[in-house]
Amino acid sequence: MARLDGVSGLHTHEVQNQPAPAGDRDLWQDDPALRRMLPGDGAGVDALARYGELLGRCDTRDAAREANRHPPELCLFDSGGRRLDEVKFHPAYHQMMSMSVAAGYHAVAWQGGEAGHRTHAAMVYLASQVEPGHCCPLTMTYAAYPVLRAASGLPGDWADRMLSDRYDPSVQPMASKAAVTVGMAMTEKQGGSDIRANTTRAEADGANWRLTGHKWFCSAPMSDAFLTLAQAPGGLTCFLVPRWLDQGRNAIRLQRLKDKLGNRSNASAEIEYDRALAWQLGEEGNGVRTILEMVHHTRLDTAMAPAGLMRAALREAVHWVSHRSAFQRRLVDQPLMRAVLADLVLDWQGSLALGMLVAQSFDGQDPEDRAFARIGVALAKYLSNKLCPTVVAEAMEVMGGMGYVEDTPLPLLYREAPLNGIWEGSGNIICLDVLRTLARDPLAARMLAARLEAVQGHDPALDAALAQHRARWGADVPEAEARWFAERSALLLAAAALVDSAEPAIAETFIQTRLAGDRGRLGGAISGRSAQRILAVGLPFAGE
Repeated sequence: MARLDGVSGLHTHEVQNQPAPAGDRDLWQDDPALRRMLPGDGAGVDALARYGELLGRCDTRDAAREANRHPPELCLFDSGGRRLDEVKFHPAYHQMMSMSVAAGYHAVAWQGGEAGHRTHAAMVYLASQVEPGHCCPLTMTYAAYPVLRAASGLPGDWADRMLSDRYDPSVQPMASKAAVTVGMAMTEKQGGSDIRANTTRAEADGANWRLTGHKWFCSAPMSDAFLTLAQAPGGLTCFLVPRWLDQGRNAIRLQRLKDKLGNRSNASAEIEYDRALAWQLGEEGNGVRTILEMVHHTRLDTAMAPAGLMRAALREAVHWVSHRSAFQRRLVDQPLMRAVLADLVLDWQGSLALGMLVAQSFDGQDPEDRAFARIGVALAKYLSNKLCPTVVAEAMEVMGGMGYVEDTPLPLLYREAPLNGIWEGSGNIICLDVLRTLARDPLAARMLAARLEAVQGHDPALDAALAQHRARWGADVPEAEARWFAERSALLLAAAALVDSAEPAIAETFIQTRLAGDRGRLGGAISGRSAQRILAVGLPFAGE
């Protein structure tokens, strides 16, 4: 989009040594690392190319900024005191939703393509670079689809309307809408991650159910329905709770919106069910297993989003150092700065490769793929989210004071950086899930071992790290070492993914610095030789 340049010759001084605004970007074309990890042609690649171009435009980035500057507002009552229980969003939020729905963010994985989940994962990665808040309702809709598709007896064509390429935020029953989104209301005050401690009650009402209880966290409260857990006579059960009924509003009472650290454009609410109408999903008493199908898919997105946040932060840092000078040299040409950038590149590309490897297993249809997806997505989520805040903070520091002000995207990215590590299972929960999967699913353990063994012989340092890993945790992993085991397993898996998909210099330097110990603990503490190997393949962004 053409724009007039700002005036740099001011009455009191000249504006010098300040990078010009970046202008339109193409998030697909200037990301060769991502393009290497997807099939070279097909509908998915075409969709990603269009989506990446739209997301990178100045007007899209402006809309993302506006959506976060004007967060959603809770509207409990109309002017006459009648209960509404609605949330109103800035038009820029609806603009972002319309764009991503039209692109197929929520639907492409379920529309029959060979690389549907990889395409979806790449869309999560791209969208997170620009406006991560609107990803939440789309991720929930993507993840809820297999649960609703398998449900029997639901009134209406919920699953079909979840795949629509139209965005319909209107307040009306599903039967009157062109499309629907589906959220989740699961967490309660007393239990947190211990969802079996939920106290929300479900009482039979003919063929339907009525729910009564309090949910401390409801994702995307203006969704058309929510997957939720409640205690039925036969035990904890999963239900679909519609937002709007043919007779009017369902008895879902919004109590307050969460004043979150980040994710500001997206509404998250505390709600109460007051005998709200609900439909049963799955068998009574089997609620955890039913809803875990949704959680499993949301975890893919929480594994991919941090790679997008890291890339966005690094993108801003590279633009800054490529156009700013200090001490008579461009910042990007200074050896210590290059070491920092190179080290950040490794964390970003390792997370991207690991996420896309896991997404490929979601596309698989055989038991081996499904088993690897269960263990792989947990490992990817854990590692990438532990790296993300540090990478974003380092990129902010590269930009100095400029990175700390809201004129740049860095504060938004920094506030967003911890989110995906908390949602859908925080670090300890994820690591315990890894141990539980290994203990209960021998096929998952075999598939993890097979993925690592497949790259043996590629690099002596990788072989040594694999041997050391097996020697320490060959038979059993103590619970107290679950984080250590998950970290090392994920790093090994990321290295294997890079061996298969990245530039050789990237893969080899990742192995040397992350697995062989040729690196300090903090960002940028790598050798000049390692930095040169990474940056010799070029800065990872076109046009700088």
